[in-house]
Amino acid sequence: MSDAIAFFMEVHQDLPREGPGSFASTQKAFSMLSGLPQTPRILDIGCGPGQQTLDLLRLTRGTIVAIDNHLPYINKLIMRSQAEGFAERIDARCQDMFDLDLGREGFDLIWAEGAIYILGFERGLSEWKRWLNHPGYMAVTELTWLTSKPSPEIQNFWQANYPAMQTIEENLQTIKRAGYETIGYFCLPESDWWDDYYTPLESRVHLLQEKYAAQPEALEILRSEQQEIDLYRKYSHEYGYVFYVVFPKA
Repeated sequence: MSDAIAFFMEVHQDLPREGPGSFASTQKAFSMLSGLPQTPRILDIGCGPGQQTLDLLRLTRGTIVAIDNHLPYINKLIMRSQAEGFAERIDARCQDMFDLDLGREGFDLIWAEGAIYILGFERGLSEWKRWLNHPGYMAVTELTWLTSKPSPEIQNFWQANYPAMQTIEENLQTIKRAGYETIGYFCLPESDWWDDYYTPLESRVHLLQEKYAAQPEALEILRSEQQEIDLYRKYSHEYGYVFYVVFPKA
């Protein structure tokens, strides 16, 4: 393991989530899916440590294939699923979403919280469609502008870190262009950013700033983490994660 990856793990290990989200938001998106089978087959792409994966197992009697390219997350998810009695209903795999190997497997629902941006919103919608059963559904969260005229400071930050970010209206057009109909969408509340993500992450950053006070490279990484948190605190009304629930056109 490289020093950079090891330090990333020290910053992020054992956090409740690796991105904004909550059981309530997962449940709200899942409740839009009125046509699922009683025991749906679900694909969770970019599952991370798997909090939403376990939430989906609580919300359904189905089975889940959970994919992430970071083996420590997969191992953690396997241990948690065993502890909670879900081991027989989950298949956790270490795979890269740029090179998914799913053969001819088909899924009633494809789920991705805070992950589709890695591949690209339109590319993910288009490429993942091949694994959807008919009928089938997709539910994803995407970092989204909530205003057409963001403040220069936050616009510059995301232009450097995620230049492909679009407004809700632009994402709805992307969904349509990729061959889907939108069932519904909603913006994650600010509590989804703070409760299980930024608040514990900020506490970790403060602890590590003391530990690595004499190491400039580590401090620069921690400064970047804190900057992102501070900018959300200042500009949360201008951007957020939006849950989009869609299905392919016939």
